[in-house]
Amino acid sequence: MKIVVIGGTGLIGSKLVTKLGEHGHEAVAAAPNTGVNTLTGEGLAEVLKGASVVIDVSNSPSFEDTAVMEFFETSTRNVLAAEAAAGVGHHVALSVVGTERMPDNGYFAAKIAQETMIENSSIPFSLVHATQFFEFVRSIADEATDGDKVRIAPVLFQPMAGDDVAQAVGRVAVGTPLNGRTEVGGPERFRMDDFFRKALAAWGDPREVVADPQAHYFGSVPGERTLVPGEGATLGQIRYRDWLDRAATGK
Repeated sequence: MKIVVIGGTGLIGSKLVTKLGEHGHEAVAAAPNTGVNTLTGEGLAEVLKGASVVIDVSNSPSFEDTAVMEFFETSTRNVLAAEAAAGVGHHVALSVVGTERMPDNGYFAAKIAQETMIENSSIPFSLVHATQFFEFVRSIADEATDGDKVRIAPVLFQPMAGDDVAQAVGRVAVGTPLNGRTEVGGPERFRMDDFFRKALAAWGDPREVVADPQAHYFGSVPGERTLVPGEGATLGQIRYRDWLDRAATGK
């Protein structure tokens, strides 16, 4: 089966291309550096010829509110139109757990707009909502840094490994379209401030983690359960400590 991965050279996309290829699928990476530009439509018609499934794991190069909204609306519109012309039978999009619970967040609002366009299209679809990735934990800490302190909201947090995200998305992609959403998260649930306190200690980072109920998470204050999946979510297998050890050894 030919499966086109939009954003296929990025963190999750490259893992998807590899995993799908290992299972015998023709997995094709579609990204600007492979000649496919979803903002202009360049290369879309060509890459989608013969494709059964399209997986969109692309991301905006800018997280500024207007720019990120323009990226997801324009890109999704172009991809869906090209899929309809090519007869693609399943559109899979990776989104974020909690989008609907933090609509004042510019990035989450853009993802909601993307999902609405997908839901209103004629193409059978599946939406995979994932929690935060282990690979982005350091950037979350940096974003929350104020001087020598890292201000973190004491809410629930359930991050997961990129490999587990890719596995979950790939499994959905080769299945029957959900015409709805599914949630995936990490195998362990933490208090967010406690997780970062232990993570910084493991990195040997001297910054102090401060539990701050008003701390922002990329521009918005999360609620107690904003960032964690609900009951029935698919859970990954890789624990953060094991992932960290693996990353340190390069394995």
